[in-house]
Amino acid sequence: MDRPYDIVLFGASGFTGALTAAYLAGAVPPGARWALAGRDRAKLERLGLDVPILTADAADRAALADLAARTRVLATTVGPYVTHGGPLVAACAEAGTHYLDLTGEPEFVDRTYLLHHDLAARTGAKLVHACGFDSVPWDLGVLHTVGKLPENVPLTVSGFLRASGRPSGGTLSTALTVAGRTRQAAEAAARRRAVEPRPKGRRISSRPGGLRYVGGWALPMPTLDPLIVGRSARLLDRYGPDFTYRQHYAVRTLPAALATAAGAGAFAAAAMLPPARALLRDRLLRPGQGPSPEQRARSWFRATFLGEGGGERVVTEVAGGDPGYDATARMLGESALCLAFDELPDRAGQLTTASAMGQTLIDRLVRAGITFTVRS
Repeated sequence: MDRPYDIVLFGASGFTGALTAAYLAGAVPPGARWALAGRDRAKLERLGLDVPILTADAADRAALADLAARTRVLATTVGPYVTHGGPLVAACAEAGTHYLDLTGEPEFVDRTYLLHHDLAARTGAKLVHACGFDSVPWDLGVLHTVGKLPENVPLTVSGFLRASGRPSGGTLSTALTVAGRTRQAAEAAARRRAVEPRPKGRRISSRPGGLRYVGGWALPMPTLDPLIVGRSARLLDRYGPDFTYRQHYAVRTLPAALATAAGAGAFAAAAMLPPARALLRDRLLRPGQGPSPEQRARSWFRATFLGEGGGERVVTEVAGGDPGYDATARMLGESALCLAFDELPDRAGQLTTASAMGQTLIDRLVRAGITFTVRS
């Protein structure tokens, strides 16, 4: 509490960062000490918020160390994280500062664990990745579902996404980075598996689902989300002795399913070739650009979960507005407020939203307009 700030938002002049800053401006409690940070003071000043402005470059380790030492919670929207995020998370682990990001990059999460988990556990820093649409609805949606099922029995949960929305330039840039670094991601994952302790006497399985028909077509969803859910299950005994999670993207018709799969495959294949990746970067939206307020107002998401175990079955849903930006700004903002001001489990190191904040964050998100329901 002797630090000048409760929360610092790094990267607040970017598209998602500006939305998060605007959300925090209306959500922080009276007396909260918070600030905006980034490398361009003029851009931050143009946001028009009456809060302190701090300057630091994502590659300036000394400036980032000073930034981390001045706040209790540091949230960052500066990606791709595997390119720009390493020095900041290192500074937070060293300073004992709680860290939040919006990464959807498995490689970055695994590298953070390998490099910084042990130090953060010693300094008391909570390092919490994926605090936006990647992967809050999934991580907390599964936690919500598991809580409705019997304890100490094998549990199976399947997640299904339906959504409408448009990406920003930053999101597309991150997607290109992830798709173009599959070898590096696999190497980081293998190194983590070799050193990370496994839960004793428990079995955890989480990965993208297979193609299936459930009143519509469900496709594999190879994102960071199943990995995050699996890590929550490893950290929380409530998920039972044998836990299985599969995640899918839902479409109504087989032609739509085939078209979606073909488009995703073509994008991934192009991203692996440097000339094609450069062409896509030039043709797609630039970082800092994104959907208009009118486009975001028409966007939505629904994550539906089917949970089974102990002879019982439950269907739950997490839903909200524009997934990539408006809802993500709320998720990141409320995560920062939760870490700064709420009473939470005494855990440190690399954590997940479910293991670090759990029901406390769910309650905050419900008050912020994101619904967590049980369907009849």
